[in-house]
Amino acid sequence: MMMTAAKPRPAGLVAIDREMARQHADAIASFEHNAAMAAKVAASIRQTGRLLLLGMGGSHAVGRGVEPLYRALGIDALALPLSEQLGQPLPLAGRTVLVTSQSGESAEVVRWFSEAGSPADVFGLTLEGASFLARTVPCLVGAGGTELAFAATRSLTVTFALHLAILAALGEDPGAALGALDQPRDNDITQALATLQKATTIVTSGRRLQGLAEALALGLTELSRLPCFSLEGGQLRHGPMEMLGPHIGVILFRGNDPTSDLVTAMAISVVEAGAPLVVFDSSGQSPIAGAVTLSFKPASSMAAIFAMLPVAQRLMIAFADARIDNAGTPVRSTKITRSE
Repeated sequence: MMMTAAKPRPAGLVAIDREMARQHADAIASFEHNAAMAAKVAASIRQTGRLLLLGMGGSHAVGRGVEPLYRALGIDALALPLSEQLGQPLPLAGRTVLVTSQSGESAEVVRWFSEAGSPADVFGLTLEGASFLARTVPCLVGAGGTELAFAATRSLTVTFALHLAILAALGEDPGAALGALDQPRDNDITQALATLQKATTIVTSGRRLQGLAEALALGLTELSRLPCFSLEGGQLRHGPMEMLGPHIGVILFRGNDPTSDLVTAMAISVVEAGAPLVVFDSSGQSPIAGAVTLSFKPASSMAAIFAMLPVAQRLMIAFADARIDNAGTPVRSTKITRSE
């Protein structure tokens, strides 16, 4: 019998494996060690009642992920790409501003501060305590230092944990979210990976969990080099459904929240269109016929994010590794983007 040698693990994915192996511990430490700064940020948010979340790439996806969580507390929260704020700026007066950059050194961050000066009520979130961002404004600093691997994994989890510290300082109960970090799920992704085997493009989508969908789409694109993108559930419904078919994979995120029925309706439409579908599901509802469902215990908000995110990361890595030989090694990008 002829034996086939196992494919060597690409160096870029080995680097991601190292980051992911410690992301939960680093996230818990980040929550615990930033209480004092989180209280200062929370005090500013209470005073202004308005929050502007600025970031690029995965940092912006985190902003989109926490946007509805701040809004649920009565805060006028808005997440924008930092590049958009540079080109079409919103007035900053009367807003608390959170600038997020895992490296604290990206080109947009440096230019924004050079142009904006030192406006009041500006804070940062970063993984690097010695970075430009950390030297410029008061920052919550994530545990574990700079993420070295290309696609964002640990940096996403840690940055969400920094936001959890702020939300807790605003009165949100962090118990369920910390529980999800302390006892991560180990869902089998084999069937999900198989259903996406023939997909040449993947579209991710959600409602309240749209930020998580956007983070996954970015990682899928970076690692697989295929055009994967994200559309909020309503935006997917308004016209882009025309693209669906056997080679367009769809990944939906359904939480235990008032938007779950809308995600369910979208899932049914995707199945009817003949597109392969994977549902990350913490709604507590019945699985959708025709979809591959990755089930989690009923959860919403940050608890759902922390439960689903590491499983989504494993799926994006496996999807990319099945398609290219050197997944995790960028060919057109760098980890820290220093040019615009």
